[in-house]
Amino acid sequence: MKIHPLITTTEALSELCERLAKSDFVAVDTEFMRENTYWPELCLVQIGNTEEAAAIDPMADGIDLTPLLDLMCENEDVLKVFHAGGQDVEIIVNLTGKTPHPIFDTQIAMMAISQSEQIGYANLVETWMGLTIDKGARFTDWSRRPLTERQIEYAIGDVTHLAAIFPRILKKLIKTGRGLWLDAEMEKLADPTNYITDPGQAWKRIRQPGRNPQVLGRMKALAAWRESEAQHKNIPRGRIMRDETLADIASHPPKSQSDLAKVRGLSAAWKDNDIGKRLMKVLADAEPLPKSEMPEKIKQGAPLGKEGALVADLLKLLLKIRAREIDVASRLLTRADEMEALAAGVRDLPVLKGWRFEVFGKDALDLVEGKRAFAVERGRLKMTHLDAADHEMEPVTDDASGSEPDTLAAE
Repeated sequence: MKIHPLITTTEALSELCERLAKSDFVAVDTEFMRENTYWPELCLVQIGNTEEAAAIDPMADGIDLTPLLDLMCENEDVLKVFHAGGQDVEIIVNLTGKTPHPIFDTQIAMMAISQSEQIGYANLVETWMGLTIDKGARFTDWSRRPLTERQIEYAIGDVTHLAAIFPRILKKLIKTGRGLWLDAEMEKLADPTNYITDPGQAWKRIRQPGRNPQVLGRMKALAAWRESEAQHKNIPRGRIMRDETLADIASHPPKSQSDLAKVRGLSAAWKDNDIGKRLMKVLADAEPLPKSEMPEKIKQGAPLGKEGALVADLLKLLLKIRAREIDVASRLLTRADEMEALAAGVRDLPVLKGWRFEVFGKDALDLVEGKRAFAVERGRLKMTHLDAADHEMEPVTDDASGSEPDTLAAE
């Protein structure tokens, strides 16, 4: 594979992208810094196929990234391959308003062909190539210039290995017939709304202190204001105010600006500075959260009553068994909160739709409705239809020699 010198000019970038545009796929990775900023600062882009790879310096004087961004977002003929690419995609959305498309994430793909929940890149390379990645440059300040040859070599390795691994993952996906499982997952990854923060929706990420409309209305207003302040100043939202402090102010709003000095998590300066004044105005203008925006009240125990938690535990056990049986990550099938909702009687769930229903949801629903049971056969747990279990079980006797059947169902 040909490794190019660090690309620092628009001309060299255009020539590279023109060649890569003829590929079936490109592997992509980025290096960025965001510890002290709201918006991630793009510091390096690595891209390659099976024949060539290069690192691109977006901080180079006069470089225009348009050829690269067009390849990412406008060329539908080239598949863009990432590993755990959420933050990489976010950067491209910030630059263009669009996501790379079509897109493929090898971390998500590994969930469909193994029990790896969120395999890291180093483990991916070790699993498929038997190589150990040098992690010495992992904590590099990528915004500093000049970059060393070792740093550039480390960064380019992220795409050269990925370009070699992707075809092997794809081959296994085709062999297992699970490629269609991932279509919806990849489309979610390619949805720009996942990466564009709407200040008006920011409150939903914060732990909600009950369901009081006045409190939630203040929380919504405060969260939107904090998001706008952080975006305007380009600093992390936590530097404005931590979630815990925001929720506390929403629940116990200060009566005057001077009271802000008493709020844990705020400096005393807030009692008479401009940002404190803006906060108080936000509180004064906050409206109760309308009924249409109230978070859905989670059903508790119905129709299973006090046994709901035990049924949820059985569902989680079933999930472990099924994931082991078909060698797939349980997280790809469903989540713990979905299992709890299913046990509580909720039926409008992703696990009860599409391929998830066929692979796992149908059995999970049967278990909840008493149509399936667990059985132990030669020391190994398995699922069985309840009718079959009844047929296979020995009758329970009243004498001391009688034994309990090794079958457990949610009834």
